Amino acid sequence: MALIKGKSKKAFFERKSWCHRYKIISPECKILYRKKGGFKTEEEAVASYKIYEEQFKEQCKKYIVKKEMYVKAFFEYWFEEIYSLRIQPNTKSIGAYIVYDLIIPSIIYDIRLDLATADYFDNILNIAAKRTKYSGVAASSYIRMAIKDAFSMGLINYDYVEEIKKFHREKPRITVLNLSEQSKLLEQAENTQWFLEILLGLYCGLRKAEILGLKFSDIDFENKVLFVQRQLIIEKTIEKGTSKVLNTQLKESTPKTKNSIRKFKLPDLVLEEILKRKVEVEKIKKLSPNYNDNDYISCQKNGKPHGLTSLNDAIARICKIVSLPHITVHSLRHMCATMLLEEGTELAKISAFLGHSSVHTTFEYYCEIVDGRNKILSYINDIYKNGSIEGALC
Repeated sequence: MALIKGKSKKAFFERKSWCHRYKIISPECKILYRKKGGFKTEEEAVASYKIYEEQFKEQCKKYIVKKEMYVKAFFEYWFEEIYSLRIQPNTKSIGAYIVYDLIIPSIIYDIRLDLATADYFDNILNIAAKRTKYSGVAASSYIRMAIKDAFSMGLINYDYVEEIKKFHREKPRITVLNLSEQSKLLEQAENTQWFLEILLGLYCGLRKAEILGLKFSDIDFENKVLFVQRQLIIEKTIEKGTSKVLNTQLKESTPKTKNSIRKFKLPDLVLEEILKRKVEVEKIKKLSPNYNDNDYISCQKNGKPHGLTSLNDAIARICKIVSLPHITVHSLRHMCATMLLEEGTELAKISAFLGHSSVHTTFEYYCEIVDGRNKILSYINDIYKNGSIEGALC
């Protein structure tokens, strides 16, 4: 008989009754997949499924202390009960995909974790690497993190992380506009609602999510200082044990890293545009009784935040109109770093300005661009009017 899935996707109809699948951990700490049927309704099957899921979770907690745990069982436990607790919710969906759709399906022979070797995981990586261009890079990163945790937990006796095959991601090519191209971009952007947002990316080096999460209360107008202390993210709810996204919502979050919380002085040009935006928003508030006042600098006409793709979409439209190469907010941030480097600003100051996790990140991505091309020092000095960009850093 054809299998009929239920609305919940957790139950299915087979052989005249509703059924569900479930997992258990054997005495050897190996995950076993089973099916349970005989339910009269889909609701009964789903209720039973949830009970078995909770039982499986408790089993994981019980058996994780044993060295005999199998590799698949370990990765499920590691992701759900260890790794997920130390990452931001918006990145969990990516991790779920890597673990449940790349790593676990690539485990052809499931063995005890304490018997696994670097060669064993290399075989898994060779299979995973065939899925997509960067799947090997992603799978390698997660396997290495998991093995480090397994060693620290005493589940393996030897830390062989450095022996596992490394996959290197190609450094992304980011377009940097020259002086003439930047002028064309800004001239066209000035006729749109996105001029301020582009200035914040180009001359303040803000990330897209930081720009969209910026509030007027983050500005010390008297001292011309901007405080970056939040970002907007898409939080996804993931179905446990899979990479399936159940729902999404836009919400405020802390910045990307601890160092991303930062303060710096604003150039006059940017501050002037923020003041203009503030006046515009106040006018809209008076005319809109249902305005959602979240104090956002960049928002829709009703006060609600823009979607995370809106700014990049706007930049793409502007570039197309004036026949410029395609760029993104990250390109603007890259150009900001280029300006600072070409002016001779210290790497540590650039790193702090951009909110990088460490100066090594700044060095890796930007030092190679200091080769004298597209010199724009005089242009930037004109924009800032108060001397060097370095002087704008707190």
